[in-house]
Order: sequence, then C-alpha cells, then structure tokens
Amino acid sequence: MARFQIPSEQIGSIPRNPCLISAYRDYKQGKISYAVLNEIAERETQQVIKELEAIGCQVVSDGEQRKFDGFAHYCLHDSPCYSDQGLLVDFNDGHSRVFAPHLKVPPFRYQHTADEFLAFALKHATVPVKQAVISPSMLSLVYPSHGIENYDHESFISDLITEHVGEVKRCLALGAHKVQIDFTEARLSLKLDPSGQTLKSFVELINKCLAQFSDSERQRIGIHTCPGADIDATHSADIDYKYLLPTLFDINAGSFYVALRGEENPKKTLKLIGSILKPFQRVFIGVINPNSSEIESPRSVRDLVLLASEFIPIPQLGTCDDCGFSPFADDSSTTREIVYEKIKSRLVGTQMAEEALNTRAQKN
Repeated sequence: MARFQIPSEQIGSIPRNPCLISAYRDYKQGKISYAVLNEIAERETQQVIKELEAIGCQVVSDGEQRKFDGFAHYCLHDSPCYSDQGLLVDFNDGHSRVFAPHLKVPPFRYQHTADEFLAFALKHATVPVKQAVISPSMLSLVYPSHGIENYDHESFISDLITEHVGEVKRCLALGAHKVQIDFTEARLSLKLDPSGQTLKSFVELINKCLAQFSDSERQRIGIHTCPGADIDATHSADIDYKYLLPTLFDINAGSFYVALRGEENPKKTLKLIGSILKPFQRVFIGVINPNSSEIESPRSVRDLVLLASEFIPIPQLGTCDDCGFSPFADDSSTTREIVYEKIKSRLVGTQMAEEALNTRAQKN
C-alpha cells in the first residue's frame, strides 16, 4: 500500500532583520541608493534560504526580502508612473496601507517581476523554491475610477494580463516548484461589495489569465487567500468563508492555500471545503497563525490536520501557514526566531499527522 504524503509549504514572507528595515528607511529618505538597498536585501535573501533549509523545509521561498514595498505591489516599486494615492485598506487595529497605487502615466508596465527574485533564489537554494506573485485582480485596482486620457480600461486590462501571464510563465520556465498567486483582496472584496459581484469579476479575470496555461502548468499554480496579516492585524476576518470559498474554488488552479488556524470555527470551514473541492485541486490548510506570537505546538498542528482529513481526501491535503509573516517591509511585529519555531511546529506536526494517518490505514 502506498503511503500518504502531506506536503507542507510556507506562504512567502519572513520578517526582515533590523539592518534591512533600516536600509529600506534610508532608501526612502534618499540616504542610500537602490543598488545598495538591493545588495543588502540579496545578502538577507541568501540568509533566509539557508535558515529555512536548516530547520527542515523541503520547499522554501526567498522570504520576500526584496519585495521592498510589500507583496501587494512589489512589481511597481520605484516606478515614477504611479501615485502615492490608491486603494487604502484599513486593518482592524486602526492602521491602513495603500495596496494599489493609482496609475498616472500609461501604459501599465511592471517595474520589477517575480522571476527576477526567483532566479536569484534558485542559485542559492538546494531544495525546490516556490514563488509568490500578486494577483492580476489586485493590480486591476491601480486604474483610477476617473479613467486615464487616451488609455481606456480595456487597453489597461489587456496590458495587465500580458504582464501577469508573462511573469508567471517565466517563473514556471525557470523551474518554480509552485507559483502562488496572492489573492488577499478576495475576502476583502466582500467587505467592500457584499453583493459578491466584485469577487466574481476578480475570479473571472484570474481565470482569463489562467486560460493561457496548459493543464500541467495550472497544476503548478496556486491561489492564496487570507484575511490579511500585517502588524498582527487583519482586514477582513469578519467575513464568513461561506461567502468566499464556493466562488474562490471556481478558479482553475491546481492548489489553494486557505488561512484556517486563525478562524473561529475551523471545522465548519473544513466541512465547506470538502463539499466544494474539485478532484484536480489540492488544498493547503493554514495550521499556523502569523498574527499571534504564541508558538503552536506540533500536537495542535497534528490535530488540525487529522480533523481536516475527516472532510478532505488525504491525497488532496497539504499544510501551510495562514499567511506570510511580514508581508510589508517595515513590519517588525514578530521576530524571525519566533517565526522559525512556528514553522518547525508546522513541519513536525504535519509529519505526525502523516504518520498517524498511515498507521490508521495499515490497520484498516
């Protein structure tokens, strides 16, 4: 009998060390050049990869050390074509972030692409590397509501799709283990538009992009959803998953990364996922809460995975963290040491669940 294997992956970001946070601040103040900032970030990237491998990660990310403006618009960083104004997202602790700065100088183009980060990470990793990219739906929000002269919305969307699809294809061609599309605005959209029409339009845009990939390529593409994780705060945790997940799983991707540990009723969410999961999809459930400094025990991780196995076929099950640990470059709310202890618990707890499920299968 073949043994069950439950893969485990991180979502992406790892807390920046004080030296990088300080360098980013100096860069914003014009005290150092972009080249100097990038050199420091590359050193930090190598360190993160080395540390993740040392704690036993079989798949790593680059820790997003070079996503200087954060995960939501890293591809626009340092471009003069975007305003400081844009979609302002409010978090439950009262702070706000600009997620989608408005385009002011067309056409829409990326300033940086994730394959740049991936190519560097692959040179320094000895295990597979996954790469997170921002969703086209998030970037669709950079187009201002008042429009842009001589650049209509249809032309913008066409350029956006070209940029996004090209980025993902290059990551796959480089050998990314997975390309994870960060879709944090999915749950948020239901807060902004309870009718669900905005969410539906987001999903349609993502599927329009995914239509340009083969079935085998789509199996290496995943969708991440969460209620936000910034300075230990969320932006949409009050939105019930029952309004999100049925539409989310209509996305034609092979993997889904669903925040779960921070949910009030994980069992309810797992039951829902089990009822909508398609045969070609795998769901990675979040077993670690990045918004808490409490270190989850491996036993608690194991128990959550075992609960998930009651509703989700084991060959379609994986584990992850609910979200990245520091999605924005200036977030120092959680230390790297705590994060690594939490990741260790995910790895060990997942392995414990895997062993328990295999032992149970042998007895039956």
